[in-house]
Amino acid sequence: MRARRVPEDAICIVDSLNHDGCGVGHRDGKVVFIDGALPGEEVRFRYLGRRNRYDTGAVQEVLVPSPQRRDARCAHFGVCGGCRLQHLEPHAQLVAKEGIVREAFAHIARLDCPDWAAPVAGPVFGYRRKARLGARVVDKKGGLLLGFRERRHSYIAPLAYCHTLDARLGARLCELKALIDGLSARDAIPQIEFASGDEAAALVVRHLRDLSAADCRALAAFGEIHGFAMYTQAGGPETVRSVGGADETLRYALPEFDVKLAFGPTDFIQVNGETNKAMVAQAVDWLELSPTDHMLDLFCGLGNFTLPMARRAGLVFGVEGVSGLIDRARGNARDNGIDNARFAVADLDAPVLAELLGDLRFDAALLDPPRTGAMIAVQALAAHGVRRIVYVSCNPATLARDAQWLVHRGGYRLARAGVVDMFPQTHHVEAMALFTRDA
Repeated sequence: MRARRVPEDAICIVDSLNHDGCGVGHRDGKVVFIDGALPGEEVRFRYLGRRNRYDTGAVQEVLVPSPQRRDARCAHFGVCGGCRLQHLEPHAQLVAKEGIVREAFAHIARLDCPDWAAPVAGPVFGYRRKARLGARVVDKKGGLLLGFRERRHSYIAPLAYCHTLDARLGARLCELKALIDGLSARDAIPQIEFASGDEAAALVVRHLRDLSAADCRALAAFGEIHGFAMYTQAGGPETVRSVGGADETLRYALPEFDVKLAFGPTDFIQVNGETNKAMVAQAVDWLELSPTDHMLDLFCGLGNFTLPMARRAGLVFGVEGVSGLIDRARGNARDNGIDNARFAVADLDAPVLAELLGDLRFDAALLDPPRTGAMIAVQALAAHGVRRIVYVSCNPATLARDAQWLVHRGGYRLARAGVVDMFPQTHHVEAMALFTRDA
């Protein structure tokens, strides 16, 4: 079969952004997704591929720029896949992300939200307190590469600096590269994980073969010089080991609720600390908690929402599928003097809630599921008679899918929604929605 011929460059006017941060336009009767294009622009683009229903392309020249276009701060922008929206000013990023959530509600859930909250936002640079950097030795490219994946490729984009990372690491990528490059096992280190709390920061070096004593000494010395607690990881999370005895406890505070949360260097936490504070406060506000309320917190993790809610409610029951996070949540409750929070380990992708909750009654629930959503959980909440649900989502499509069931079949009303800008400069969209149902 003869390969389909890809045409030369073409010109297109861009209408909007899609969920991947690409401009959306139309050419020859088809939708075309154009990397690097912004709404309102006229661009010359190069075709990257053609499908039956859509085409893809990349900007070659901006003929009529958007007034919201700006120069990217980062020299790696356009190659590194970590950021896709540095060329769009921050307020316009929020508008575009809200548009993506609105469109998901309209087209997937057939819903129109009556009340859109102002976006929850924080710092747009230097915010990222969790990250995984890839490492790979590629002799044809000069040796060790350290950075995020390239845009549109699985290759590693070598970084000298990252403006979105916490500056404790973002400004030290060259030193980190030199460290890894000097190890005897440098070709067996695929990834370095970074985690930072309000005070301490940590690096976890994953390795595919044993590190030498000299390698471990080099890691420990790097941590002492640059202020990192250093760890190694040979396999799963249970293999994380401290290097040089620097077993620093990481913590972040939620001052509005007089809560401090401890976490391990590989534990899941929300990536943007300041935005997380505002997001938790908004969730608690939307729940309208009283001292007599009984609350459910599903996918509760280490207690990010659970413990603040416990400061306002009579009882909070947190459920999470990862037993290590539940151990961490229980420890955090104890350390904060909170005795009205209960926790259980359960797979919330399985129909277990009815048996787990039994005859216990709950006034409201919060859920913060992974990208796959929480269809089984929301169905269980409806069956259990929960009247008020706050749903925090990192995937507008699965949020809209679950919202469709809640409203059209579960008897709820979509009362309010808004975006949470957890990942500025990137195409990732976080959202929060409130669902209510009469008694």
